[in-house]
Amino acid sequence: MPSFDIVSKTDLAEFDNAVSNVEREISQRYDFKGSHCTLERNEHELTINADDDLKLKQMHEILQGHLSKRGIETGVLDYKTPEKAAGQAVRQKVVIREGIDRDLSKKIAKEIKSSGVKVQVAIQGDELRVTGKKRDDLQAAIQHVKGLKLEQPLQYVNFRD
Repeated sequence: MPSFDIVSKTDLAEFDNAVSNVEREISQRYDFKGSHCTLERNEHELTINADDDLKLKQMHEILQGHLSKRGIETGVLDYKTPEKAAGQAVRQKVVIREGIDRDLSKKIAKEIKSSGVKVQVAIQGDELRVTGKKRDDLQAAIQHVKGLKLEQPLQYVNFRD
């Protein structure tokens, strides 16, 4: 039976390249001269340190621009609330989303089943396996999931006949 997997993965090597490019741009930009703005990645968490809220917003824009140039969708970033550091400085944690969490998996499975497409959806850890009798049904399921406008970017991999 034909099947495919719905996953959410981020290429961390490309993510690191984008972060390096952001650091290089910040060190060269005139409006960041003399500031202490840094980015640090630890596993699936990015910490942004900025002098004030304005510089933090500018760093968000620069980061999103470099991620999109590297082919990484900006939906993988889950911004937490900024916290105050010394003086006016702010620190913000950004979680890099990997895998599909339980609630989103259930929502996607429910949506596919309610669409009327003749496929079966199985939740396997942090990914979904969709199987059906016809290739056209699987392609219809992919189009339906793409039309859901989910915040988290998804990939459709491992398509087998």
